Amino acid sequence: MYEFVQYTTADVMIRNPVTVGPWATLADAQALFEEHGFNGMPVVDDEGRLAGFVTKMDILRAFTLRPEHIVPPYSEIMQEPVSKVMTREPITVPPDQPLTRVLQRLVEMGVKSLPVMDGDWLAGIVAREDLLDALRRATG
Repeated sequence: MYEFVQYTTADVMIRNPVTVGPWATLADAQALFEEHGFNGMPVVDDEGRLAGFVTKMDILRAFTLRPEHIVPPYSEIMQEPVSKVMTREPITVPPDQPLTRVLQRLVEMGVKSLPVMDGDWLAGIVAREDLLDALRRATG
């Protein structure tokens, strides 16, 4: 267990994570979620800079009832751009952040993953599963 306190984000993060552009549709994002089995992903602009973060919950929020629709129009909503629902300034962590701090942040915020930023550039993503694996390795 003591080994865990020496780990940093860089030790466990997923490098070169799957990303989506802000112009991608919600259907595009949902297809990536289904293909890869994760719940959130970074949104990057044409230069590869972090523009936001989109989650399955963001897509679900797009379907909240609106006065003009008794039933939300699925096909129409799924063609909206990711930029319409994404978090524009997501909480991020640096690669050298101790995992103990990342664990605390994930628990306090109740989120499943966080983008890892090295300066202005997306370095990776760290998720609950990555921390659980690190805890298991540290005690094994």
